[in-house]
Amino acid sequence: MKIRFWKMSGAGNDFVLINARGLSTARLKSLAVRHCDRKAGIGADGLLCANKTGAGNIALRYFNSDGSEAFCGNGSRCAAWWARATGLVKGSELELATIRGILPARITGREKVKMRMPAVPVVRLCHKGKYPVPVKTVHFLDTGVPHAVVPLKNIGSIDVNALGRQLRFNKAFGPAGANVDFVEFKGLLLHIRTYERGVEAETLACGTGITAGAVALGLEKGLRSPIRVIARSGERFKVWFKSAPCGSVDDIYIEGPAKIVFEGTIET
Repeated sequence: MKIRFWKMSGAGNDFVLINARGLSTARLKSLAVRHCDRKAGIGADGLLCANKTGAGNIALRYFNSDGSEAFCGNGSRCAAWWARATGLVKGSELELATIRGILPARITGREKVKMRMPAVPVVRLCHKGKYPVPVKTVHFLDTGVPHAVVPLKNIGSIDVNALGRQLRFNKAFGPAGANVDFVEFKGLLLHIRTYERGVEAETLACGTGITAGAVALGLEKGLRSPIRVIARSGERFKVWFKSAPCGSVDDIYIEGPAKIVFEGTIET
C-alpha cells in the first residue's frame, strides 16, 4: 500500500512524517528503520505518525531511526507546523497528544512554532558520577527523555560522537542511559551540541536537548527566561521555564523553526 509522506526539518533535526491510521507498532518501527536510513531510504533522524482526532487536535507518535519509540520535541513542533501548513488545522493553536501527554502548540510565524514541553520532575545540578576527561560537571534532567547536560569550553572543537558515546550509557544515568548535550555560553547565547540516543550520533538540533540545556544552565547561573539557544545547525530557539517546588520546573515552552522540505509517497 502506498501512503504520502512529508520530509520535515526542525532546524536540521529531520523527520519523515506520515498521515496513516491503523498501522501496528511493529509496522511503524519497521517503517522508521527502513525510511530513516540515509543511504537506502529517505533519510531522517526519526519517523512521525500524525493523525487528526478532532478540531485542533493531533495524535502523534514518534520513532527514532533505530525503531525505538520516544518523545521528540522538535518532531512534535514539526507535526504542529505540518498540520497548519496542510490545512488539517485551521487556526494558529492546536494540541498534540504525545507519549508524554497533551501538549499545546501555537504557530507564531511562518515556519515557527512555540510548544509547551513536559514538566521536569527534578533537576539534578552537578549530578554525581565518574566521567571521562574533559568532563567535570554534569547536570541531569528529564525533559521528555533523559538528558545529561555537560558545560564545556570550545564545544565547536569537541568530537561529539566519541565523547557522547562514552557518556551515553554512563552508570550515573541509569540502565536506559541518556542523551548528552554539550553546552557553552557565548555572551547571552547558549550554544549546544547533542548526541541523541536512538539515533546514536550527533544531530543538528534536538528540542528536548535544547530545553534541557536552557533549563539546567539557566538554573545554574540564576538566569531569567527566555534563554536564547543556538543549535549546531546555526538556527535559533527560545526556551521559557519557571522553577517549581521540590526542585521541579514547569511552564516550559520552546520556540523555534519547523518546515516541510518535500513530500512524496512510500510503500508501507
